[in-house]
Amino acid sequence: MTGYRQRNCRIGGAGVLAVLVCISVSALLAAGQTAVTTYHYDNNRTGWNQNESVLTPASVGSPSFGLLQTVALDDQVDAQPLVVPGVLITAGTYQGTHDVVYVATEGNTVYAIDVHSGTVLLNPNFGKPVSRPLKCNNNGPNVGINSTPVVDPGSNTLYVMIYTQDPSGPAYRLHALDLGSLTDKVTPQVVTASHTLSDGTTFTFNATYQRQRPGLLLANGSIYAGFGSFCDLGANLSRGWLLGWTAGSLTPFPSNQLFDQQATSPSSFFLSSIWMSGYGPATDDAGNILFVTGNSDPSGNTYDGVTNIQESAVKVSPTLTTVLDLFTPSNQPHLDSKDVDFGSGGVLVLPDQPGSTPHLAVAAGKNGTMFLMNEDKLGGYSPTKNNVLGSYWVGGCWCGQSYFVDPADGSGRVVTSGGTQVKVWRVQTSPKRAASLKKVSTSAPLGGAQDPGFFTAISSNGSANPIIWALSHPPRTKAAPIYLFAFDPESGGSTLKQLFSGNAGAWPNLTGNANLVPVVANGLVFVASNKQLQVFGLTREKTTKKK
Repeated sequence: MTGYRQRNCRIGGAGVLAVLVCISVSALLAAGQTAVTTYHYDNNRTGWNQNESVLTPASVGSPSFGLLQTVALDDQVDAQPLVVPGVLITAGTYQGTHDVVYVATEGNTVYAIDVHSGTVLLNPNFGKPVSRPLKCNNNGPNVGINSTPVVDPGSNTLYVMIYTQDPSGPAYRLHALDLGSLTDKVTPQVVTASHTLSDGTTFTFNATYQRQRPGLLLANGSIYAGFGSFCDLGANLSRGWLLGWTAGSLTPFPSNQLFDQQATSPSSFFLSSIWMSGYGPATDDAGNILFVTGNSDPSGNTYDGVTNIQESAVKVSPTLTTVLDLFTPSNQPHLDSKDVDFGSGGVLVLPDQPGSTPHLAVAAGKNGTMFLMNEDKLGGYSPTKNNVLGSYWVGGCWCGQSYFVDPADGSGRVVTSGGTQVKVWRVQTSPKRAASLKKVSTSAPLGGAQDPGFFTAISSNGSANPIIWALSHPPRTKAAPIYLFAFDPESGGSTLKQLFSGNAGAWPNLTGNANLVPVVANGLVFVASNKQLQVFGLTREKTTKKK
């Protein structure tokens, strides 16, 4: 293995692919450095780093916590940063071992940045991005790398989906980059796909109309990517896809999933997209893949749960051959007709729980209801009732949930971020009863003037000293800053104690949601936004680095 050595690595959550990995080189071995190699830390998408010993509620709430570095970038960032300590950089001016944060921009540049100095170690560009696709206004001026890449620690590889304006039109390519040089290890794979529709005709993937927004998933020795649309434009030509490739070789799967397979619809409007505000597809203990789909034809009820699976939490097999299970809210026709996508948020698969229902999942969407599901039997569809374990109001959710274990009672906590407030829910289990959730605390409103909802992450040392981190949407001002917040869930009472808030970057794209995720690792907090990466930690020293 080149690049860095791996030792004492621990899988986070039962049966989950190792994605929150302890990686060390020389002095880093003793330091117990943590890598963040995928969206929301692990394939359950918990957003939880359990190995943070530096940042505690006391230190974060003190004057010593603040901005350390600002690193200039070439474009807007929609992808979550990834952190890998002890990388052997083998190209460029700064060869040698570095602790690296990787940031991918909509300008199709992948940055490798030293986390301590802010030095840009590498920044290759992978081609011209697509300018304002279909004139959609809810992304930035460019769409290049829109989704969060994923790192395979075992092969020293960064997988990234890149959208380029080719002479023949827009195209997606899946790249497998060496972590140390950010060069291609194999020939990039141009994304192509086809699927048979209900009338026997063939529908072909068209990159002009498909937006690859959800974070990439590395599981089962494979890479998975979900696709949606640009502003629901070209809805006669855009549909929801889930595609897969063999990791390493990038060989496309022989099977894929298309979530609207109907040949016709009343308004020639199809979709059933996978977009989830950038949240990545999740996996369960068996490696099955879970996600949520969006709206389809609003002029007629085209849902049947087979040839069209809109507005649904869906579980598919690792080979993408079979839809194994689904849950569709009873008000699915209303969600379609009012464009109130269930699919604006993702699925959090909870780590195994005690009690009679060990496998749980939660998901929420635009209408603000979070559903607690038995992951072994999601609930299907009934037009009269929701066959789930519980329904909870969290607020309009262009967002995704997080999870941690509370040190006081040892019970799981689901953290929601609908509307403008963080809410913490205790997972209640029983040997004889199905699980439920109970709200235990709420933050003050975070503000922000885009669509409701935002994203959170959790840091703790084991279960001790948990901190909830959140990034607000920008206000409607010219400067359009975003803010980083930190909350103490153990402060007592029903209101979360705010430990920190501070300007964490800029977001002038007010029509495109800042669906950004704070990343906490090894005493540092990383926030990527428009043309900059900000790094927070326990010192007042401030540095600005050029791109």
